[in-house]
Amino acid sequence: MKNLKILGIFIFDRIKEAQSTQKVLTKYNHLIKARLGFHELHQGACSRQAFIILHLHGAPAEWEQFEKELLEIGGIEVQQMSFQY
Repeated sequence: MKNLKILGIFIFDRIKEAQSTQKVLTKYNHLIKARLGFHELHQGACSRQAFIILHLHGAPAEWEQFEKELLEIGGIEVQQMSFQY
């Protein structure tokens, strides 16, 4: 049986938290199979809030450490979905 995990990350202030978030994402890039990031545009200006959706693969024990380090950043919220197939 395989495990699949989807993480959703909401960044409250992407200008403030982008560098810290990117540092953790880079450290764990071997776990990220797919990544989708987006933020809204309002009349030529970008929103300070952002969303990232990650499809993880690899060792579930590493997923836990990855998520723990993300939560240590502050200024973000992490939600997850897990599937077994």
